[in-house]
Amino acid sequence: MRQTFIVLTKKRITLFATILAVIFIFVAVNDPAIVGASATTRELPIYCVQRDNKAVSLTFDAAWGNEDTQQLIDILNKYNVKATFFVVGFWVDKFPESVKALADAGNEVMSHSNDHAHFSKLSTDQIVQNVTASNNKIAAVTGVAPALFRCPYGEYDDHVIKALKSMNMYTIQWDVDSLDWKNLSAGEITQRVTSKVQPGSIILFHNAALHTPEALPGIIEYLLKNGYSIVPVSQLLLKGDYTIDHTGRQLPA
Repeated sequence: MRQTFIVLTKKRITLFATILAVIFIFVAVNDPAIVGASATTRELPIYCVQRDNKAVSLTFDAAWGNEDTQQLIDILNKYNVKATFFVVGFWVDKFPESVKALADAGNEVMSHSNDHAHFSKLSTDQIVQNVTASNNKIAAVTGVAPALFRCPYGEYDDHVIKALKSMNMYTIQWDVDSLDWKNLSAGEITQRVTSKVQPGSIILFHNAALHTPEALPGIIEYLLKNGYSIVPVSQLLLKGDYTIDHTGRQLPA
């Protein structure tokens, strides 16, 4: 009886160790902050930028609703701040007047795919077709073809990044997540952003998030008061040769 108990215990320990190993491998593969030396063989998007000055970017993903787009434009205009909006192709189809309003106000309008698909499940050809369709829709409204891309759901792998590089597009993630899509209060959104921001940060918001318009003025005022300049992502990025370290930080070559 005791021998059977020992055998069962060993099996449970082995199973538990296997589960822990699987979890560790999954996290290591998906979190650039702990990739370490293996990052030299991985393709990573840009999460943030090494900057000598205190420049940051505000970014908004637009995929679903349109309740507050004009309100966001008005807030940005009040502070003379320009942001980068990553929009989905079907959002452009539904709200072309909002896309034009964003561009007319001086904000960048970039691609967030054509249909918010899971890009890691698409072939390279499908990715190129998808992004091209989105780019064409944006360019038809704004007159400017997007040079930046944000993966739907923040999901990517090597072949996704390589496909976008083949299109001469930068893939942009973020290092400060407001989590506004979780309907956090304005105070919670503000605390998350102001406690995590640093020079070169790319901050993630969403349009149609419940409390973002309430939180945005205070966040902008905090940044300006603390010496930050707020620029669109294309102005935040380093020009010329660069590298991306294992955390996704863009560095000069």
